Formats: sequence, C-alpha cells, structure tokens
Amino acid sequence: MRQVLAVVFLIVWAGISAAVEPDEILSDPILEDRARLISQGLRCLQCRNESIDESNAGIARDLRLLVRARLLEGDSDTEVMDYVVARYGEYVLLRPNGLGTNLVLWLAGPALFFVSLAGLIAVQRRSKRNETIDQLTEDEEKEIEKLLSS
Repeated sequence: MRQVLAVVFLIVWAGISAAVEPDEILSDPILEDRARLISQGLRCLQCRNESIDESNAGIARDLRLLVRARLLEGDSDTEVMDYVVARYGEYVLLRPNGLGTNLVLWLAGPALFFVSLAGLIAVQRRSKRNETIDQLTEDEEKEIEKLLSS
C-alpha cells in the first residue's frame, strides 16, 4: 500500500514540477530559487488559475524566461514584479494588492450584501405596518351573523 501511495505521489509531483523545462533553469541556484518564487506569484495568462511556474503554456514559458532574464540583468524581485505588472497589468498577479481598484472589488460584494439586507428589512417592516387588522364593531358582527343565519 505504501508503495502505491509513493508512486502516486511521485506522479503528481512530477506533473506539477514538469512545467519548468531544463533549458530554462539558471546555473546559479540562488537566482533560480528567486526566479521560482517570483514565478509562483505570477498568473499564466492563458491558463488563468495556474502560476507560470506550474503551466506548460507557451506564454508561461515566455514569462518564465522574461523573469530569469530580468534577474540576470540584476533586477531585484520587486523590480521584476513591477516590470511584469507594468507590461501585463495587475491581472498577472495571483495575489493582487488590496489597493485602488482591487479594494473596490473586494468591498463591493459585502457592501452590496448589507445594502440588500437593509432593503429587505425595510420592506418587511413596511409590510407589517400595512397588515394591521381592524376589529369589527358590534354592529358589523351582528350584520355578519344575520347574513350567515339566513
């Protein structure tokens, strides 16, 4: 049983790590580690829910090569990320920052929920106010009994 689980684990691990091709790997292990960390934070523009580190798409390869080229030129991690974001927009970030437009998007859902909830409560209160039932007078009760008994 352990051997089967080990084989399954190796197959899954090999599938995930197979995206970075051997010709992309930098000879300097420190730069390669930095490139892998940056690549894990960038979204594949074709796959959309994978990082460029996991994706086998052509554009993901191009972005991996771009990240490595910028690192070889001496850019810091932040400079590389800023360069890629300036070129492709904030959509390329797997974890976008919480400022500007992103803040509006994050707050729009809860705000819309609370506005809708307040509207439902107001409608419910208004309908309860209109549901007041007046009591019948004695004359009306006698008239109803008279109509029912006939």
